[in-house]
Amino acid sequence: MSLKKLFENAVFNWVLITSIVIVMIITNGILAMKTIEDLSATQSSLYNTGDVIVELDDLHNLILMAETGQRGYLLTEIEEYLTPYQDALGRLNAQINDTKKLRSEVPGQTERIASLIQLVEQKVNELTKTVELALAEKEKRALKQVMTGRGRDLYRELRAEIEQIKTLEINYRNSLFTILSAVEREAKVTFIISGITSTLLLLGLAFFARLNAKSEVKHRLQLEQQNQVLADKVAMRTKELTIYSDELSRSNRELEDFAFVASHDLQEPLRKIRAFGDRLQTSYAPLLDEKGADYINRMRNAAERMSNLINDLLEFSRISTRGKPFVNVPLQEIVASTLEDLEISIDESKAELIVATLPAINADPSQMHHLFINLISNAIKFRQADVQPVVEINYCQEEITFEPWHIITVKDNGIGFEQEFADKIFVPFQRLHARTQYKGTGIGLAICRRIVERHGGKISATSVLGEGTVFRIAIPVNNALINLIGDNANA
Repeated sequence: MSLKKLFENAVFNWVLITSIVIVMIITNGILAMKTIEDLSATQSSLYNTGDVIVELDDLHNLILMAETGQRGYLLTEIEEYLTPYQDALGRLNAQINDTKKLRSEVPGQTERIASLIQLVEQKVNELTKTVELALAEKEKRALKQVMTGRGRDLYRELRAEIEQIKTLEINYRNSLFTILSAVEREAKVTFIISGITSTLLLLGLAFFARLNAKSEVKHRLQLEQQNQVLADKVAMRTKELTIYSDELSRSNRELEDFAFVASHDLQEPLRKIRAFGDRLQTSYAPLLDEKGADYINRMRNAAERMSNLINDLLEFSRISTRGKPFVNVPLQEIVASTLEDLEISIDESKAELIVATLPAINADPSQMHHLFINLISNAIKFRQADVQPVVEINYCQEEITFEPWHIITVKDNGIGFEQEFADKIFVPFQRLHARTQYKGTGIGLAICRRIVERHGGKISATSVLGEGTVFRIAIPVNNALINLIGDNANA
């Protein structure tokens, strides 16, 4: 064979060997990269589903802490129980934001988590309203609200939702462990083949194969450590949940017993005062002197005020529970109807009403009527002496947090008040003036706030003493979902 032929054969062999080496290196590289990517993706998925489980447990624990503190305070009226309640509420907002950021890989979990967040927000609102009533010395109303069972039903729905989400995440995590085991087996086979071929073809590949093997062991150890941490956290949360559940059950039983007694006994004294007062005035009026008659009148007036307070409080409480479904409400017609109802007081005070063009909004018609009656009658009642009252109702639409809102303002030129009391006027039974100056129970503006809040909006007041007040009502244009949630909650 000629040298040329030998050279050509040698070149061909080297080219063939080099091609085989390159193909094997590329193949081994592709297999190794796929194994690493599978391991990394599986590890990331395990971290993610673990975070979902831990965040849900933290959210559940905070709700239980808040409810335990609420029940303890309502039962005992000891303010020390408010410490865990306030601490839990303070941490709940951050926890809710963290939960909203969760991105589960399980199909349908995003919708379930969104539904869970809505339940949590409803539960927080129920807890907050009850404690606010208790702090405002309305224990009876607070207990009555608790006895509706709404809080218990919300907690059951919330716990069921959490358990469903956790079960799906745990099942998904178990499937990830199965995938991880398969990936590990594939990785071992891949690296064995890579080691053998690399040893036969190129010693250098063996070095890189060993590095990959060490990296694999490192990842596996990290996964095992993370799994142990997650297992410890789950065990600790389970123990805490058991303790909180037992305490909550005991508090509920005691609170139900107390509310049953209070709801019957607290009504009787008022009925007796009014009944005996009427009997005294009817049967013994000729036997009483002027002072005695005055005492009876004062007693009957006090009983009447108490009756009005109870009725106003009942109306205040029914804003959410007895509200009608939202419909398309033309505010122009609502205001016109309101002015007809207030015709006598408007004529007596010679008030001037300036009403801008108002839109139709999605709302409860009767509550909108009640809202404008309270605001306009307040503007007329708290007028300045010897000054013609002027009430202006204006409307515009604004963008707030990238969403359109209805903005309605009611402006008057009345007596006004110091701006530092702007929040106090919306608190039930809070008065800035003596009862002898201006009649009323002090709950009208609190009802206004409840009505606006039921529509998903906010109400605020800006005032200057001696110059008048401007009430600003902001209601979201797209509040259909708020109405749907409220109706489901009342149901």
